[in-house]
Amino acid sequence: PVIHPTHRLRICSVLAAVTTVETAVLKEELDLTPSALSKQITALVDAGYVNQDRSAADSRRVWLSLTKQGQKAYRAHVHALKEIVADPGD
Repeated sequence: PVIHPTHRLRICSVLAAVTTVETAVLKEELDLTPSALSKQITALVDAGYVNQDRSAADSRRVWLSLTKQGQKAYRAHVHALKEIVADPGD
């Protein structure tokens, strides 16, 4: 799955908690290099899970948000992870 790699899962986790977030904030929050963050965001955008919107005033500022497809994929992935770690006696 596209979301499975740790950095992508963390990106989706942050995006699921907010409406939009600027890439600079995400970079600081996740402690990723610009190139590592860019690579992960590109994979999520290419999969249709994340939208990128550049600031009209400053094209270096990029805002990210989960698409509806991304929200659904993230929720499904989290659900699958919970099933994996669930106590079989529950």
